[in-house]
Amino acid sequence: MGLGIKKNDTVLVKTGDEKGKKGRVVSVQVAKNRVLVEGINIIKKHMKPNKKYTQGGIIEKEGPIQKSNVMLVCPKCDKTTRIGQNILENGKKVRLCKKCGEVIE
Repeated sequence: MGLGIKKNDTVLVKTGDEKGKKGRVVSVQVAKNRVLVEGINIIKKHMKPNKKYTQGGIIEKEGPIQKSNVMLVCPKCDKTTRIGQNILENGKKVRLCKKCGEVIE
């Protein structure tokens, strides 16, 4: 497993209709190379009534977007950045911001 974008990271959408919007990653689909971002790529889905949606009707929810279309926003310097990696003395791998060099938790 790589050290790329993870759940609860803040990302900026680089391309598409939602370009320039920021959001929090809800989930990462590693096999499909896609991410779900909160409030981004809202799709409408027609649902029959069931236990979860007793009313049914048209439900709005986030759709997955390609991982290459988003870029991580560093929590320290608040800039979009690529992700580097480093190995600490105890052998643990950590993610680094390429712009400010800080460790991203």
